[in-house]
Amino acid sequence: MNYKRLLFIAAICFSLFACSKEFLDKEPLSEVTPENFFSTASDLQLYTNGFYRMFPHTSIYNGDSRTDNIIQNQLSDEMRGTRLIPTSGGGWSWEYLRDINFFLENYERSNDEAAKNHYGGVARFFRAYFYFEKLQRFGKVPWYDSTIDPTDKESLTKPRDNRQFVVDKILEDLDWAIENMKADQQVYEITKYTALALKSRVGLYEGTYEKYRDIDGYQKYLEASIKASEELINNSPYAVYNTGNAQADYSSLFNSHAAIDTEIILAKAYSEALNIGHNVNYYTTTSSYGRPGMPKDLVNSYLNTDGSRFTDQENYNQIFFTDEVDNRDLRLSQTIRTPGYSRKGQSMELAPNLGATVTGYQITKYVTEPVYDTNGQSITDLPLFRFGEVVLNYAEAKAELNTLSQEDLDHSLNLLRSRVDMPSLSLEMANNNPDPFIGYQYPNVDGSNKGAILEIRRERRIELYMENFRWDDIVRWKAGEALTQPIRGMYLPGPGEYDLTEDGEINVVLYEGERPDNLITGIQYYEVGSDLSLDENNLIEPHPDFDNRTFNENKDYLYPIPRIELQLNPNIEQNPGW
Repeated sequence: MNYKRLLFIAAICFSLFACSKEFLDKEPLSEVTPENFFSTASDLQLYTNGFYRMFPHTSIYNGDSRTDNIIQNQLSDEMRGTRLIPTSGGGWSWEYLRDINFFLENYERSNDEAAKNHYGGVARFFRAYFYFEKLQRFGKVPWYDSTIDPTDKESLTKPRDNRQFVVDKILEDLDWAIENMKADQQVYEITKYTALALKSRVGLYEGTYEKYRDIDGYQKYLEASIKASEELINNSPYAVYNTGNAQADYSSLFNSHAAIDTEIILAKAYSEALNIGHNVNYYTTTSSYGRPGMPKDLVNSYLNTDGSRFTDQENYNQIFFTDEVDNRDLRLSQTIRTPGYSRKGQSMELAPNLGATVTGYQITKYVTEPVYDTNGQSITDLPLFRFGEVVLNYAEAKAELNTLSQEDLDHSLNLLRSRVDMPSLSLEMANNNPDPFIGYQYPNVDGSNKGAILEIRRERRIELYMENFRWDDIVRWKAGEALTQPIRGMYLPGPGEYDLTEDGEINVVLYEGERPDNLITGIQYYEVGSDLSLDENNLIEPHPDFDNRTFNENKDYLYPIPRIELQLNPNIEQNPGW
């Protein structure tokens, strides 16, 4: 049976008895008992398939809207500094953990040793994934590795465990999974390689989180990330997807209907035949759903095609659109609309639709043919883990430990640059001349590897754009102030007629006062001060009435624990500042 169909059916079956549970002390899966299940490989597979519902849906691509990566018509509470303590919910949910632990307490009833090893690893992977998400959101959490009897008050009211204890348990689960799971290349299934990719991610996250908060012992987590990354780099079937077509390979990786398993280690499956879709086309092309756009500071951070820095030139913020996007890192033209852009499967060149993006820089990543523009109809498989992230993790962990070499860069980060015909990053040049533009965003980076770390952060933000990493990167780098910088968009020199496609035809008209007569079909008309606002430097200002934002260093890196949970468990303390 087609795996996408199998996964879909299994998820539905699982939801019949799992989706309504809300609390840790609920009875697990009443339809499944040790006496009537856990006998065959199929039983183990069916049960663990239900855990795949833990993966995000649309937040894979719009999770960056919490941050300075994707700017919408309404800023997120995280960006505004207006998060509140919820009464309930808020991410403090434990239903999956009880189901995972129930499985781990019973799966060894099966006589199929190979199945027990593999699916035991799958369950441990998901327990690690579950706890890593909790750790990122709340910091310290109570660790449970068994199901809890509803009458066991001591367990149900235990305090939060030490942060490093929880991380060590996560890595312990992942090491078990890596040792026992199948080493198959399965783009829709958890395998040994998925566990290695998660270990690479967890180790880098915790190592840098602790380093930038002066916590002793951070080095072992960076070393764990390096070890897992090296295994994937040296002994796995994965590589940076590169057919030699620098003009299209990056975009093709994300707008392919089926996940490209050359690079993508694990993807979330979508299917037109099964009516399983998401809404990325609608999200990025319509004027009625957020109007997401890339901010100018990120556009500015893309290097020129020769590897030089765009921001080293004078007046880089006052360069007209067609000139500013010319001769830049090819990932820019494969992430936003630039001159020459056309929709997949079409040849008509399109200008940015300023009605669909508040910054003027209209996002194209993941976008496919117009037939999928209806809300909920996009069918591109979405990456959950990919080799491109792993090589970035490797380079960053090495840089943070001061063990990075040029050879390390050439076997990791520079593979990503090679895909788009960018010059390789030189470790010596980067450290001899750190970029002040990137350095301004991360003032707490210093030391002999400062230049390399800044370049790796530039590369990470560009390469992993719209893949839901930016918030977690800001948190682990202790770089919250980056979210308070002014948000601006495209430079437009005031009212006038503009050609944004460089084809000699006017496609945007800005005006003041009365709307022009004799409107021409195909031309966009916007009233300055009403349809869009320009600041004193003629940069689009997406939120002219909300430009002063704050980030509280003492509380905003973590989310608050819901009030009801503090009442249910008096041994759980609220996060600092909340």
